[in-house]
Amino acid sequence: MSKLNAANLADTNCEVCCTDAPPLTDTQITTLLIEVPQWRVEREDGVAKLRRSYKFSNFAKALAFTNQVGELAETANHHPVLVTEWGSVTVIWWTHKLEGLHQNDFVMAAKTDKLSLSVAES
Repeated sequence: MSKLNAANLADTNCEVCCTDAPPLTDTQITTLLIEVPQWRVEREDGVAKLRRSYKFSNFAKALAFTNQVGELAETANHHPVLVTEWGSVTVIWWTHKLEGLHQNDFVMAAKTDKLSLSVAES
Protein backbone atom coordinates (compact mmCIF):
# COMPACT_ATOMS: atom_id res chain seq x y z
CA MET A 1 0.00 0.00 0.00
CA SER A 2 1.45 3.31 -1.02
CA LYS A 3 1.47 6.27 1.37
CA LEU A 4 -1.55 8.45 0.61
CA ASN A 5 -3.07 11.56 2.14
CA ALA A 6 -6.54 13.08 1.82
CA ALA A 7 -5.55 15.41 -1.01
CA ASN A 8 -4.22 12.72 -3.26
CA LEU A 9 -6.63 9.98 -2.16
CA ALA A 10 -9.39 11.81 -4.04
CA ASP A 11 -7.16 12.14 -7.11
CA THR A 12 -6.02 8.51 -7.11
CA ASN A 13 -7.56 5.86 -9.34
CA CYS A 14 -8.64 2.56 -7.90
CA GLU A 15 -6.12 -0.18 -8.47
CA VAL A 16 -7.01 -3.59 -9.80
CA CYS A 17 -7.80 -5.76 -6.82
CA CYS A 18 -7.07 -9.49 -7.05
CA THR A 19 -9.31 -11.97 -5.29
CA ASP A 20 -6.36 -13.27 -3.30
CA ALA A 21 -5.30 -9.81 -2.08
CA PRO A 22 -5.55 -9.53 1.69
CA PRO A 23 -7.93 -6.98 3.18
CA LEU A 24 -6.31 -4.07 5.00
CA THR A 25 -5.02 -4.68 8.50
CA ASP A 26 -6.43 -2.75 11.45
CA THR A 27 -3.24 -0.65 11.50
CA GLN A 28 -3.60 0.23 7.80
CA ILE A 29 -7.28 1.07 8.32
CA THR A 30 -6.46 3.34 11.25
CA THR A 31 -3.81 5.14 9.19
CA LEU A 32 -6.16 5.70 6.23
CA LEU A 33 -9.08 6.78 8.44
CA ILE A 34 -7.04 9.83 9.43
CA GLU A 35 -7.32 10.96 5.80
CA VAL A 36 -11.13 10.61 5.70
CA PRO A 37 -12.07 11.55 9.29
CA GLN A 38 -15.84 11.78 8.72
CA TRP A 39 -15.99 8.09 7.82
CA ARG A 40 -16.46 5.28 10.34
CA VAL A 41 -15.59 1.61 10.14
CA GLU A 42 -18.47 -0.68 10.96
CA ARG A 43 -18.37 -4.45 11.07
CA GLU A 44 -21.30 -6.36 9.67
CA ASP A 45 -21.10 -10.15 10.00
CA GLY A 46 -17.36 -9.75 10.59
CA VAL A 47 -16.84 -7.67 7.43
CA ALA A 48 -15.31 -4.20 7.87
CA LYS A 49 -17.11 -1.47 5.90
CA LEU A 50 -16.69 2.29 5.59
CA ARG A 51 -19.85 4.29 6.31
CA ARG A 52 -20.77 7.94 6.18
CA SER A 53 -24.04 9.88 6.03
CA TYR A 54 -24.28 13.20 4.20
CA LYS A 55 -26.91 15.86 4.92
CA PHE A 56 -28.56 17.99 2.24
CA SER A 57 -31.17 20.74 2.35
CA ASN A 58 -33.73 18.78 0.33
CA PHE A 59 -34.49 15.56 -1.52
CA ALA A 60 -33.42 16.91 -4.92
CA LYS A 61 -29.87 17.58 -3.69
CA ALA A 62 -29.71 14.19 -1.97
CA LEU A 63 -30.85 12.50 -5.18
CA ALA A 64 -28.38 14.51 -7.30
CA PHE A 65 -25.58 13.41 -4.98
CA THR A 66 -26.74 9.77 -5.14
CA ASN A 67 -26.65 9.91 -8.94
CA GLN A 68 -23.16 11.44 -8.94
CA VAL A 69 -21.87 8.73 -6.58
CA GLY A 70 -23.49 6.16 -8.87
CA GLU A 71 -21.66 7.60 -11.89
CA LEU A 72 -18.40 7.63 -9.93
CA ALA A 73 -18.95 3.99 -8.95
CA GLU A 74 -19.62 2.94 -12.53
CA THR A 75 -16.49 4.71 -13.76
CA ALA A 76 -14.34 3.00 -11.12
CA ASN A 77 -16.22 -0.33 -11.35
CA HIS A 78 -16.45 -0.24 -7.55
CA HIS A 79 -19.95 0.00 -6.13
CA PRO A 80 -21.23 1.06 -2.69
CA VAL A 81 -24.49 0.68 -0.87
CA LEU A 82 -26.43 3.94 -1.29
CA VAL A 83 -29.41 4.83 0.89
CA THR A 84 -31.19 7.99 -0.23
CA GLU A 85 -33.73 9.71 2.00
CA TRP A 86 -35.14 13.23 2.23
CA GLY A 87 -32.09 15.41 2.91
CA SER A 88 -29.74 12.51 3.60
CA VAL A 89 -27.61 9.96 1.77
CA THR A 90 -25.72 7.15 3.48
CA VAL A 91 -22.80 5.63 1.57
CA ILE A 92 -21.12 2.34 2.49
CA TRP A 93 -17.91 1.23 0.77
CA TRP A 94 -16.13 -2.11 1.05
CA THR A 95 -14.53 -4.57 -1.31
CA HIS A 96 -16.99 -7.40 -1.79
CA LYS A 97 -14.56 -9.96 -3.19
CA LEU A 98 -12.15 -9.44 -0.27
CA GLU A 99 -14.94 -9.35 2.31
CA GLY A 100 -13.28 -6.34 3.89
CA LEU A 101 -11.58 -3.05 3.22
CA HIS A 102 -9.01 -2.28 0.54
CA GLN A 103 -7.19 0.94 -0.24
CA ASN A 104 -9.73 1.43 -3.06
CA ASP A 105 -12.49 1.91 -0.48
CA PHE A 106 -10.62 4.83 1.05
CA VAL A 107 -9.95 6.28 -2.41
CA MET A 108 -13.67 6.10 -3.16
CA ALA A 109 -14.55 7.59 0.24
CA ALA A 110 -12.28 10.58 -0.49
CA LYS A 111 -13.79 10.95 -3.98
CA THR A 112 -17.28 10.80 -2.45
CA ASP A 113 -16.35 13.56 0.01
CA LYS A 114 -15.13 15.70 -2.89
CA LEU A 115 -18.42 15.15 -4.76
CA SER A 116 -20.45 16.13 -1.70
CA LEU A 117 -18.79 19.55 -1.67
CA SER A 118 -19.89 20.30 -5.24
CA VAL A 119 -23.49 19.25 -4.54
CA ALA A 120 -23.66 21.23 -1.30
CA GLU A 121 -22.47 24.37 -3.12
CA SER A 122 -25.04 24.07 -5.91
